[in-house]
Amino acid sequence: MNIALSDRRVSARHNFKLPLCVRILKSAIAEQRTESVNLSERGIYFPTNSPLRVGTAVQVLLKMPEEITGEPTNEWLCSGHVVRIESFDSPRGKLGVGVQFDCYEVSRRAERPSASRDWQPRRQTRQS
Repeated sequence: MNIALSDRRVSARHNFKLPLCVRILKSAIAEQRTESVNLSERGIYFPTNSPLRVGTAVQVLLKMPEEITGEPTNEWLCSGHVVRIESFDSPRGKLGVGVQFDCYEVSRRAERPSASRDWQPRRQTRQS
């Protein structure tokens, strides 16, 4: 039985172009600034030039829009893993990368936390 990816999605994808910062965990590659193509509460798709593979652990820092969560816009620090890679030619990158969020931390502060190497998310596993 062949189920299309869109049939397996639990949460709807929304086409939002949001600035974000991506860090590849366990890598010396510097964090990258890019923008989302689409996202949901459970994942994100974005262009990159970073050499990623399916299964690679990443952190994504973004401001999650109220249209997705139903809550006022807050900064989210999401830890997840790459689930899809495909060719994608844009000014922001040559690869399109799909990341599934495994856990996230929501900032309640109004100011933006430092996007530095000391990101340490709490392990807030999302409920299925």
